[in-house]
Amino acid sequence: MANALSCGPAFILLLFVSDLVSGQIHYSIPEELEQGAFVGNIVRDLGLNVEKLSARKFRLVSDDSRQYLKVNVENGILFVNERIDREELCGQSPTCSLSFEAAVDNPLEVHPIEVEIVDINDNSPNFPKERIALQIGEWITPGASFPLESAHDLDVGVNAINTYEISSNDYFGLSVQTRSDGSKHAELLLEKVLDREDESEFKLVLTAIDGGYPHRSGTAEISITVADINDNAPVFDHDIYRASVPENASKGRLVTKINAVDLDAGINAEVKYTFSSYSSERGREIFKMDSKSGEIKVDGLLDFEEANVYELYVQATDKGTIPMAGHAKVIVKIIDVNDNAPEIKLRSISRVVPEDVTPGTVVAVISITDRDSGVNGEVHCTVPMNIPFSLQKSPNNQYKLIAREVLDREKESSYNISILAWDGGTPPLSANRTMSLSVSDVNDNAPEFTQSSYNVYLMEKNTPGASIFAVTALDPDVDQNGEISYSVVENQIQDVSATAYISISSKSGNIYALRSFDYEQLKHFQIKVQAQDGGFPPIDQCCPRECYNPGSKRQCAIYCFTCN
Repeated sequence: MANALSCGPAFILLLFVSDLVSGQIHYSIPEELEQGAFVGNIVRDLGLNVEKLSARKFRLVSDDSRQYLKVNVENGILFVNERIDREELCGQSPTCSLSFEAAVDNPLEVHPIEVEIVDINDNSPNFPKERIALQIGEWITPGASFPLESAHDLDVGVNAINTYEISSNDYFGLSVQTRSDGSKHAELLLEKVLDREDESEFKLVLTAIDGGYPHRSGTAEISITVADINDNAPVFDHDIYRASVPENASKGRLVTKINAVDLDAGINAEVKYTFSSYSSERGREIFKMDSKSGEIKVDGLLDFEEANVYELYVQATDKGTIPMAGHAKVIVKIIDVNDNAPEIKLRSISRVVPEDVTPGTVVAVISITDRDSGVNGEVHCTVPMNIPFSLQKSPNNQYKLIAREVLDREKESSYNISILAWDGGTPPLSANRTMSLSVSDVNDNAPEFTQSSYNVYLMEKNTPGASIFAVTALDPDVDQNGEISYSVVENQIQDVSATAYISISSKSGNIYALRSFDYEQLKHFQIKVQAQDGGFPPIDQCCPRECYNPGSKRQCAIYCFTCN
């Protein structure tokens, strides 16, 4: 970049980006708050000046298309903009939050914000069916258990299903079990020997109760028929089967095979395999089971990032007149594969950078994410080496794009920067994104005359007001910084101001004689012409000139040289 030639000190106002991404601010609010509800004083918590929010272009940056929260820039209050339904937003995930960033300019600051959405008890437990039908043989000994279909509650945590109860009776109790994911399910326990001749049918009420306050509940009827045939239930060779399958397994791939044996003979020993009502609806969509062979195969799209393990509850039912069933559990572990490329997001960016930017200034904040886990989710990022910018890594896979050196708009007025990110998988997956930066002009070049000196000859008795010569100066800056104006610098010619003899057009550089010259009275004289640009502060160049009237030719020569 050219050295600036200035007749005075310069003051240039620059807007540039702070070189740090601030720590995270955390708030917690319950779901279903009314529009306008207070969340927090975000400006106070971030240590910002509320009076400067508009000038610094305070804004919330989020990947979500819906704007659940807003900030009042007049008082810095973060408030609810629209109804937040935790179940709609996060389903039954144990944690739920809205993550976004608060950004301001001049200098650029990016503050990660997290608002935790706390579940309220606004949903009651609900059974898929109003009636649960069971057949239990009168020969079954007390202590036998019978899995019951679980209720569902859209709430999570303490507001989810906490326990089950059954109506009072003389024959059956209830055992409440906890699955590995923390959810509850119930088993009906036989506590007293049945006698079909005494009582052939029972009607019980099963109640699911959540842990919220006040409690919510849902009910289903258990209809039990007492049978007196088929005295052996199928028995699995394992209580728990374990298998694993990669997330990119194709439809039809064998996961595992289960097997159960019934000690009865004939049709009472023939076994049919099915998923029990214990198995989640999603598990039954992803896997299918051959009812005859017991083979379990992939039947849907697996995604490690969605679920990394499935618990499938299976049953083997014989074909007796009154069927009997045995139960087992199949745990399928999903193996992560490198099937997600990194995602490049521009969190904040200064699209225009001044050419005299200070080295080390942050011009953009870039976030790199990868949905894979382990080494497959480890990301790396780079930009080309032949540009005056470099990347600096920050926590949480964020990178700052910083200026490595002072720029020169006259050599390069814009940059298309290619950002390359790749993960640690084998083979690695990559992503590329291009960001554009423009370099704004700074008044760092003085006008330059096309010649270092000028000689002009004119005949005496010339016509006053006529043009006698023209000078030209060039400035490589643009817009106002490159607009040149010309003027005559005050000096004396025979004790008279030079401006009484000569004038110059400020725009064109044309020089005019203001009087008729007489060789015998004035043979030569010197003037100074100045070229000045329109920048702030302006930069000029001055040239002193001499005029001569030669003997018989009656001409005047103007000589110019450059001064600092």
